[in-house]
Amino acid sequence: MITVTVCVGSSCHIKGAREMIDCFNDFLTKEHLQDKVELKGAFCMDRCGEGINWKINDEIMTSSSAEDGAKMFQKRVLGELNRERRGQAGKEPSQG
Repeated sequence: MITVTVCVGSSCHIKGAREMIDCFNDFLTKEHLQDKVELKGAFCMDRCGEGINWKINDEIMTSSSAEDGAKMFQKRVLGELNRERRGQAGKEPSQG
């Protein structure tokens, strides 16, 4: 499962974090990915001057706007899911 965490601290909130979370959620619902991506909020990622801060798993991302973040989110989440699928396809079924 992919974990996406969005900063909801005051600076990111003012810059559009709530709208970005809504865009992320809409995409996950539209693509039926709610069971593959966990969407969480967190307070301050200590990068307040850089934009709206969020991360995919442990990789911190910064977006200048909710729209920019939504585009980056879609590309990165689909890329992560494709990598996971390729990794699963190469594994043999476990014998129990």
